[in-house]
Amino acid sequence: MTHADADPAATLLRLTDGYRLSQAIYVAATLKVADLVSGEPRSAAELAEALGVNEDGLYRLLRVLATVEIFREVEGRRFVASPMSELLKSDHPGSMRGWAAFIGRPQHWSLSGDLLHSVQTGEDAAHHLHGASIWELRAGEPGEATVFNEAMAALWRGVLKAIVEAYDFNRFTRIVDIGGADGRLIVALLTQHPRPHGVVFDLPKTVAEAREVIEEAGLSGRCETAQGSYYDGVPAGGDAYILKSVLHDCSDEQSREILRNIRQAMAPGGCVLIIEGIMLPAASTARDALSDLNMLIITGGRERELEEWRTLLASAGFELTGTTPTTSRFHIIEARPATG
Repeated sequence: MTHADADPAATLLRLTDGYRLSQAIYVAATLKVADLVSGEPRSAAELAEALGVNEDGLYRLLRVLATVEIFREVEGRRFVASPMSELLKSDHPGSMRGWAAFIGRPQHWSLSGDLLHSVQTGEDAAHHLHGASIWELRAGEPGEATVFNEAMAALWRGVLKAIVEAYDFNRFTRIVDIGGADGRLIVALLTQHPRPHGVVFDLPKTVAEAREVIEEAGLSGRCETAQGSYYDGVPAGGDAYILKSVLHDCSDEQSREILRNIRQAMAPGGCVLIIEGIMLPAASTARDALSDLNMLIITGGRERELEEWRTLLASAGFELTGTTPTTSRFHIIEARPATG
């Protein structure tokens, strides 16, 4: 901790000004500056010419990022890579550029700016500002959906391995991934566990992307896709239904509707596997707490404590039967239809 950080006023000022740094990272990620910076110093003038941007503006941006060790500045207004800037490269195996390039986009930025209204009323910003859900907004702007999917891929890249290794999915015969996005989770599961067959269920355009991922993995014989809305019903006959980062986007009422549709569709003896974070009462991490606040603003959903998960599941006819931690912040919450 620096001397300034030990001063409450300085710390508060630094936190208050954090939005400026977030936007600076977003701009660097959008321009793909890190792709051009390596261990060999490159001047702001060289970089600006290669990117087609204003030299003075780019230098001032990079100077800010160098103060927090995203890039390193050397003599002559030149810059070299740092461990964090490497993670902003498009081709880095652990690249986080997709998330950084999403977080500051005008649509997301404007919704985050409506936090006061969400706190005052409990209404999500998308409905307040645009009269539509965030999913309807993204569907109306294909470019936004693509950037969002890239952001999610960046966040989940390191998490998939943790999920696959934490739980025995091989005991199932038919796994249905509800809201399965581009299919990368089910592909990871089927690759690691040879017994089950998989189904990716999502909206039509998303399912088309999943088919490509499944085919590239050589799993077309063991995995299929189905399209639709989980509010209208889900594919029948699964003995395991996965909900990965779905219910935290939803209110309790919406979550119950999804869970009841799954309960009606699942095979006898089946279960639902909810892959989410579990909030800790009065001891939440900053990441979990910020995610919860983000759900309030963006979707109207919420992160939940264990007892809140238990209550929600019971209200939809399920009994929480166990939780499995992973090496990430996510848990696998297992529930089965209640017998009482």
